[in-house]
Amino acid sequence: MSDLTVGLAIVGGVVLAAVVAHGAWQSRRAGPRRPATVPAARPGAQMEPVLAPAEPPAADLAEAPARAALRRSDLRLDALIDAIATIKPEAPLAAELLLAHMPPTRRAGSKPFLIEGLNAETGEWEAVAPGVQYGEVQAGVQMANRTGALNEIEYSEFAQKVQDFGDAVGALVELPDMLDVVARARELDAFAGDHDALLALHLRARSVAWSVGYVQQQAARHGFVAGGLPGRMVLPASDDGAPPVLVLSYDSKAALAEDPSLTAVRDVTLSFDVAQTDAARQPFAAWRSSAQALAIGMDALLVDDQGHPLGDAAFATIGAELERMYGELAGHDLAAGSAAARRLFS
Repeated sequence: MSDLTVGLAIVGGVVLAAVVAHGAWQSRRAGPRRPATVPAARPGAQMEPVLAPAEPPAADLAEAPARAALRRSDLRLDALIDAIATIKPEAPLAAELLLAHMPPTRRAGSKPFLIEGLNAETGEWEAVAPGVQYGEVQAGVQMANRTGALNEIEYSEFAQKVQDFGDAVGALVELPDMLDVVARARELDAFAGDHDALLALHLRARSVAWSVGYVQQQAARHGFVAGGLPGRMVLPASDDGAPPVLVLSYDSKAALAEDPSLTAVRDVTLSFDVAQTDAARQPFAAWRSSAQALAIGMDALLVDDQGHPLGDAAFATIGAELERMYGELAGHDLAAGSAAARRLFS
């Protein structure tokens, strides 16, 4: 993956901690730990819910890759990550004509592309909207995402769709050179591959396993709400349309069990997507504090993917490496959580 992920594994390997195995026989005899019972309410009393209300599935960006960047109406072309073609009419064109001839799909292979118009009145580039005249149009295809770099076949598909669109509205199309675009796409993909990281740790039950309801109750106490898929909870961002700050995941089969109260969960993963999450939201601090608080409340051990315990020294090393990565992303105008970064790392 990335230096950050490798660093996490190395740190976990050198952290020395004594792990005391206790209560094993109790784990075999006892059922999974269940959520606390809510006392009955007195007439007229205000009761605080045990679980926070679930977000609509579409709001869980970790479960909806199509929305992992921004809402389509908010997207804007960016020469840093898009190969842009210009579409120049002889005279301003009505939005209705442009909309009538838009390509039926806005993808070229695995890469999305956007079409914007230059508002003849305001002089601003914007998504084409009814009732507006546009003096020029531009279309851009994303040069890289998590499926890889834009290739010659995808570029050719994009070029054909743009040319057909230009012909249909009677405008001249100017396309960027394919070899240049593909070379830039490979460079962008290489940079993205070196800076794509998912910070994840595990909470493992020390003794008695947990029921699904118990996991949900404990997570809800720390601000997590139901995600868009079974076995997922998220700590939502305050900004509408932004990815969640943290994702808590556990066995989806247990979440879908006929009687979740009888299921046994022994491992919960807590993670955040580095490039997708705005550093100003302090996701690392939230990740660390949430993990430590959950570990206390659930009697869990914090470990990495290799099962090595994670202590304060490990978190400090990971935090320093994360700051280095943030600096490199920002130095390439791809600051974590920015619109360009969320599009590139999607």
